[in-house]
Amino acid sequence: MKTEQLMEQIEEGGIQEPEILFLNKASIAQVGGNHSDLYVEGITEALTLHAQGQFVQPLKPYLRVDAEKGHIADRIIAMPAHVGGETAVSGIKWIGSKHDNPAKRGLERASGLLILNDPESNYPVAVLEAGLISSMRTAAVTVIAAKHLARKQFTQVACLGCGIIAKTQMRSMLEQFPRIETIYLFDLNKQSAAALQEELNRSFPAVNIILIETAERAVRQGEVVVTCTVTDQPYIPFEWLQKGTFVSNISIMDVHKDVFLKADKVIVDDWEQSNREKKVINQLVLEGKFSRERLHAELGEIVIGRKPGRESDDEIIILNPMGMAIEDIACAKVIYDKARSERVGVRLPLY
Repeated sequence: MKTEQLMEQIEEGGIQEPEILFLNKASIAQVGGNHSDLYVEGITEALTLHAQGQFVQPLKPYLRVDAEKGHIADRIIAMPAHVGGETAVSGIKWIGSKHDNPAKRGLERASGLLILNDPESNYPVAVLEAGLISSMRTAAVTVIAAKHLARKQFTQVACLGCGIIAKTQMRSMLEQFPRIETIYLFDLNKQSAAALQEELNRSFPAVNIILIETAERAVRQGEVVVTCTVTDQPYIPFEWLQKGTFVSNISIMDVHKDVFLKADKVIVDDWEQSNREKKVINQLVLEGKFSRERLHAELGEIVIGRKPGRESDDEIIILNPMGMAIEDIACAKVIYDKARSERVGVRLPLY
């Protein structure tokens, strides 16, 4: 149909004029998108649907301008997905990252957009800022995993890296686990570590926020260890981990191969996503040292009770979450529904 014909039908009332809802970071925060509760709810639903097979999620392509010499965090990723269930939705996250954005440009490392599509017509219905949702949903994965995989009464958390991802990870953990007594922070950039310490002290004055001089000392203190760095080389060996540690390996490349081979349980969010791009698990598979059969579970299988989580206080458990598009789309849908009901955001005509 030509544009002129389409506009005539719209003017005559024969076709409803399509529009999209634009939500920037402030609008997302206004409807609760800056608190972990919303994301724990959204990610729990996404992981449940993943375990039940109610999703479509193509492998995400990485756009790297300098694939051979560029930093591992310098890329743009396209992440399309369809999430099933009672409130089905489709969409895509398009998120770019440069490892030196904070130091060179005074910008957050990553920035992006989320587009939601109505699964009935496949028309776009919303565009959302993706940075806040992306960091908060990643933190919610650690929270949900800690509920199932960490010791029940853990109080000591170690955080490697102190940027924006670390900030949302630690805030979400403290919001969801008020029994946490101490957080140990380490970053090669001491200013970043001090800034995160100051912010957490201000928001959670009852918690001890301690700066640590070396990664090894921080890891050895943690019952829960969360990696939030941009390293492209592993630096955490198995011997640094105390009995009973749960490692949420958010930044993926921090942990040596021997941790995956010696841990009591290795868990991923999605096996197909994890076994690619020459990440550590993929390297082990290519070397014939790891396989789908050695994997304990995908996280959704534990959430719905198909596979056990932690079974003893001594187990060392590692979660290797690559990050799934269904997590972004599910959380964006929750935010979109709240924004519509509360009349938040800017409506834009599509034509």
